[in-house]
Amino acid sequence: MDLISIDDLSAEEIENLLALSDGFLEIASRPIKKVPTLRGRTQINMFFEASTRTQSSFELAGKRLSADVINIKGSSSSVSKGESLKDTILTLESYRPDIIVMRHPQVGAARMATRYTNASVINAGDGAGEHPTQCLLDIYSLRRTVGELRGLKVAIVGDVLRSRVARSNIFGFRKMGMDVRLVGPPTLMPPGIEAWDVPVHYDLEALEDVDVVYLLRMQMERAKGVVPPVPSLREYSRVWGLSPYDLRPEQWVMHPGPINRGVELTADLADHGRSLILQQVESGLALRMAILYHVLVPSAQEEDELAFSSRGE
Repeated sequence: MDLISIDDLSAEEIENLLALSDGFLEIASRPIKKVPTLRGRTQINMFFEASTRTQSSFELAGKRLSADVINIKGSSSSVSKGESLKDTILTLESYRPDIIVMRHPQVGAARMATRYTNASVINAGDGAGEHPTQCLLDIYSLRRTVGELRGLKVAIVGDVLRSRVARSNIFGFRKMGMDVRLVGPPTLMPPGIEAWDVPVHYDLEALEDVDVVYLLRMQMERAKGVVPPVPSLREYSRVWGLSPYDLRPEQWVMHPGPINRGVELTADLADHGRSLILQQVESGLALRMAILYHVLVPSAQEEDELAFSSRGE
């Protein structure tokens, strides 16, 4: 099976992934952090955009499950010589991989890849399209922190226009019963936002009654060749940048990373006790182990002993 969009999963399947993640999180506390679950399977990570958290966590997830992991970066692949993505996928298909994890700057690239490979394709971010595994790790991080998700109020703040995280999180959070709203300047809201059927607010007063403030990175690299949606990062920070003094003591702060200290949040908010940013990273490794397992072992309930076996390499 593939994971291209958060809509590929039902609420029940997401719940099952969260339960699996609990088991994989425990593996990180063991002296030998490896299980034989995917021994003999091949995982290819194809990253055509820069990444630290997603790429490293998928690589480590595969290795901790004993898969053979190959990493391909766009700058060192034949794509940089003019080879098409289709031909790259067909070439890699000749190796008979089991999983392809792909990040690409073009919306729909991961879905296109499914037409040319028998491997399970996992979308690790396609341009401004979707980032389903980020959504899932965010849900898992919230479940670990607050428990019950239904009725939780979440404000997604900032650069919604260019954020694949915002798109996945809106649909995924609502699927789990959360109350979601968007907050930011009008120029950072995408055209046709009304069709998303989510409340949109243009001032920070909308944060007063929420439980979670989810900050988005200003993605200036996606503004090349177009009129910038804000005058400058300094101006954006002055109006929309948050510090601990802008939030209630009981509110949680999240961010998908990489964070821009001094832009969407101050350094003391990034390091604050109510910040879940590093917990999101920790949750991401366990959740991505669960995803690799889920896409290759559909009958997961019958394979629990294999998944969490204490046998090492």
